[in-house]
Amino acid sequence: MAIFLTGSTGYIGAHVAANLLEGHGAALNLLVRARDLPDAQMRLWQAMQIHLEFPRFFEFLQTKVRVFCGDLTAPAFGLSRDDYDRLVHTTDSVIHCAASLNRKSEKSCLNVNLRGTLEVLTLARNAEHYHGLRRFSEVSTVAVAGKRQNEVVTEDRSIEWDRSDYDPYARTKKFCEHMTGMLLPDTPKTVFRPSIVLGDSRHAETTQFDMVKAFAFLAGLPVLPFRPSDKIDIVNVDFVAGAIADLHQKDQPKYDIYHLSSGTASLTFRQITRALAAAQKKRGPIFLPFTGKPFSSTVNMLSNRKGPLGFGASLMKVFLPYLVWNTVFDNTRVTTELGRKPVPFSQYSFPLLKFSRENNFQYTYQPWPAAAGGTAA
Repeated sequence: MAIFLTGSTGYIGAHVAANLLEGHGAALNLLVRARDLPDAQMRLWQAMQIHLEFPRFFEFLQTKVRVFCGDLTAPAFGLSRDDYDRLVHTTDSVIHCAASLNRKSEKSCLNVNLRGTLEVLTLARNAEHYHGLRRFSEVSTVAVAGKRQNEVVTEDRSIEWDRSDYDPYARTKKFCEHMTGMLLPDTPKTVFRPSIVLGDSRHAETTQFDMVKAFAFLAGLPVLPFRPSDKIDIVNVDFVAGAIADLHQKDQPKYDIYHLSSGTASLTFRQITRALAAAQKKRGPIFLPFTGKPFSSTVNMLSNRKGPLGFGASLMKVFLPYLVWNTVFDNTRVTTELGRKPVPFSQYSFPLLKFSRENNFQYTYQPWPAAAGGTAA
């Protein structure tokens, strides 16, 4: 029997997969959107190589991983009847990590987040019907809390249905949580809500650059339109993935919902910029909060342009609401239960920024070794 994990070629999903394989010795059923098995294996290798050397990855691929080439949004994931039955009958728990984070596209979020989650829930219901389901874990987001300002939000006070949402991503993830509760009423469930996931505290390398680009855009400005004492809830991906793997594998987690965040220990803009300035032996930026509206208008205007400037501005337009809401998400549940805390962003922000700039915000993937066995080519 195995854990059915979606999103294993994504940023958080790859971290979760590596954690489950290395830390828990778990067997995994992985749904990978690919043309065929060699293509799927190559995609997995690209996602996992930041975590595993090839011999170790290949060993897991041969002994612990079963790959299903399919589409999250297709009926039965587009699998053949035999493959779908095999997936149902070999799945004893589910971690649903796949999602569209395209905050600008209602269509993408509806299609992937809602239709895709419905397919995963259908799979879970089928597995539960035939042999029972140990646990269904859903990776959601703190953004389900909707529009906030100057708050510390607890898990049980996050979703208020009369509160407006910032974007289609937040709105659809809120409905995904609701669907899970309605369609799996008797299954043990765990909902994980990460805050802004940015960087791995253990090393500077990353394969995810969208949020880093927005961060770099801000880091290069001499003047910032924020209140220096405002907090920004950034959490390291290794903490997030470790919490998901450990709590999913735990027999009886204490809670149904966890904020995977830095919580009240989140750093302020001043603390982050001071750390960056010190690391670069430069002066920090000046904070002029009254320029917030002109800054937002400028970002909106530049986001329509082509080229690097326009792309950076479009990213900033997406993330700006989450930078100015001065809202953090209480993480007492997860830190108390696991006995560990996230690493402060100031401790690894400069290596992350330096790596990203030096590599032009790209990760150079290693090819599949020519001498290796297997089907990838």
